[in-house]
Amino acid sequence: MVQVPGAARRAAAFRRMRDARSSEVAEDYVELVGDLIAEHGSARLTDLADCLGVAPATAAKALQRLQREGLVETRPYRSITLTAAGEAMAAVSRERHRIVHDFLVALGVSGETAEADAEGIEHHVSPETLTLFERLTERLRAGL
Repeated sequence: MVQVPGAARRAAAFRRMRDARSSEVAEDYVELVGDLIAEHGSARLTDLADCLGVAPATAAKALQRLQREGLVETRPYRSITLTAAGEAMAAVSRERHRIVHDFLVALGVSGETAEADAEGIEHHVSPETLTLFERLTERLRAGL
């Protein structure tokens, strides 16, 4: 068996990426459900599908998974609601997004680009990096 230098480190990094990808969809859905409820008073399957640019059947399948995981509650002909766990996940995801967005804007990235980039980065950034993003954002804003 050939030993590859740094293989364990790389394997851990790939494992972290796979974990982030698997939770990315759940985070996007619960965040969007929360946003729709806050903006419109309810979240419906068709609204989710439209906002995410997916077919209603795709959104329904994702919602079934989220319900099994205890993140949302769905009932026929009713709006979708978040459970306490879903609300917590949405809040954490929203905060990560805010930190990444603010950091990118502080670097000089346009608001529109920062918004798009933050949407992808937020799911893959480590807590350590987020903390540094926050510190650097404060320094950049203070002109240090």
